[in-house]
Amino acid sequence: KYYPPDFDPAKIPKLKLPKDRQYVVRLMAPFNMRCKTCGEYIYKGKKFNARKETVQNEVYLGLPIFRFYIKCTRCLAEITFKTDPENTDYTMEHGATRNFQAEKLLEEEEKRMQKEREDEELNNPMKVLENRTKDSKLEMEVLENLQELKELNQRQANVDFEAMLKQYKEYEEEQKRREQE
Repeated sequence: KYYPPDFDPAKIPKLKLPKDRQYVVRLMAPFNMRCKTCGEYIYKGKKFNARKETVQNEVYLGLPIFRFYIKCTRCLAEITFKTDPENTDYTMEHGATRNFQAEKLLEEEEKRMQKEREDEELNNPMKVLENRTKDSKLEMEVLENLQELKELNQRQANVDFEAMLKQYKEYEEEQKRREQE
């Protein structure tokens, strides 16, 4: 492009774009969901052309929160969800229901149990000792069970190689005899 010597970029008028401007983006469904109107299952990873907008008056630690609008593949009903940077996830808004996620619930339960245990141990030194002995007992039981399983497998895994070789030789001789006949 040619820029004349007297060109001043400050003289170019600036475009006034609306704050709630929507962009068309291509995205994958971030979780399994089911449409509320037709019951169609939309699996995680299904690709959609979506409209994306920045949610007004919602920010988490300076990060903007985005809302996405997609359409159901069967009935074309609108489904919306938005980003949740606090939990590094997405939240379903309307148009569909998020399918049950057992792994996520289990993870949250484990975190809660660990936090409760740490809070207990922080205030009570006897509880620390009790938990430590309980853990060591559990570890010993697991090791004993593992040893029992190993012994059981060794007893069952007694392989008589001589008998196997003898049987294989008999089989080969039988085949040779058939070929000769």
